Amino acid sequence: MTLYLHDTLAREKRAFVPAHADRVTLYVCGPTVYNYAHIGNARPVVVFDVLYRLLKRLYPERRVTYARNITDVDDKINAAAIAQGVDISAITDKFTAIYEADMASLGALTPDQQPRATAHIGEMTVLIEDMIARGLAYESAGEVLFDVGAYDAGSGRYSKLSGRSLDDMIAGARVEVAENKRHPADFVLWKPSKPGEPEWTGPQGLKGRPGWHIECSAMAEKALGLPIDIHGGGHDLIFPHHTNEIAQSCAAHDSGEPGDYARYWMHNGFLDFSGEKMSKSLGNVVLVHDLVQQYPGEAIRWALLSGHYRAPLDWNGDLIAQSRKALDRLYGALLRNADITFDPDAAPPEAFLEAVSDDLNTPRATAELFALAKELESAEGIGAKHEAKSALLAAGRLLGFLQAEPDAWFEGGADTELKAKVEGLLAARIEARKAKDWATADHIRDELTALNIVVMDGPTGATWRLGVSEPT
Repeated sequence: MTLYLHDTLAREKRAFVPAHADRVTLYVCGPTVYNYAHIGNARPVVVFDVLYRLLKRLYPERRVTYARNITDVDDKINAAAIAQGVDISAITDKFTAIYEADMASLGALTPDQQPRATAHIGEMTVLIEDMIARGLAYESAGEVLFDVGAYDAGSGRYSKLSGRSLDDMIAGARVEVAENKRHPADFVLWKPSKPGEPEWTGPQGLKGRPGWHIECSAMAEKALGLPIDIHGGGHDLIFPHHTNEIAQSCAAHDSGEPGDYARYWMHNGFLDFSGEKMSKSLGNVVLVHDLVQQYPGEAIRWALLSGHYRAPLDWNGDLIAQSRKALDRLYGALLRNADITFDPDAAPPEAFLEAVSDDLNTPRATAELFALAKELESAEGIGAKHEAKSALLAAGRLLGFLQAEPDAWFEGGADTELKAKVEGLLAARIEARKAKDWATADHIRDELTALNIVVMDGPTGATWRLGVSEPT
């Protein structure tokens, strides 16, 4: 099975070929841990979790290593620590733990490595000093700046990832203007710490702390070695973050081509809220921490994978409800075939693998899940049902779905007393319907609705699940 990935640098879909015979490497830019993550932050987590699962399926003979960093020193972290009178670790440890728990609720596997910026100051210092030695970084007013003009030198290599001219990038971004810059696009590699902020000894003995971009270059190289096979993140990171990552890593290693740092670049689209990009500045943020208290993590995960990862995704009031109904259909098929055994080591079917291997085409892959569920329902004979159920669960597992027991999925958080009451009402409703006593049957259904129970009638009977409040 050939894996095809859309490479932002090449601007086309390319067949994936690992750089090394014994391993596959994946690096994804992770969170800055000063607050709760919003649902837009979760989209790359879920997208690249699918890629990680797929790589392990396609390359069982190689060591697949997935690294996702933790940015634990930053202006916002420093400001929060100063305001609360605590060390930055009190802020970062708290929100790292919350982030990891929230992402696990969405079914995201733990990356193999989660490097922290503060643990890699030494590696950052070495990279910066190498850039200074090659004349591609300079010290000015206590800062060390990357010299974009010297690096690009009219070649256009600084612009390769974005595909935009240097002037256009500067005009379209909030580039900090400073008198100590040789070029408007020059960016900070190292800067002095303000009073009360953490401080380290960095390049050329300068006291201070690192800039944002150098952190990922150092962490990615230490965790995975170069070149990285696949580097991922949100579309908003193409410029300046990933553009600057490429520039400084190539400069530090005297390398001419962006592919010498990372060979495939993948970027997921924005998550929109009622037609606007979701962001804290717009005040339209939906927190993952709140959502996972209200809805099953798999339903949120389904919503995030309901569109192709490169396209914008509109987060609206119906999306989670639709996603939960989609999962109800699949879990319903499993519930009606609960007595059928399955092979836990079964491989996903070829058609399903082709879909997800086509640049993570999750809409097509989830359509294959419905086809597999239909096959399970219609299969004749125990053997055929066994194979169909095994295939459905194997495919679901690769996408991170169908991980719960079907009855637990439908019952949700219902306690023993409520379950018994619901089952009694459903049994009474069945008898009323058999007797064609529609008034009583409707009255019982109203009672169930009042208990926040959703009844789903099907050809083989009724299933139920605990309802939730309307999505916000």
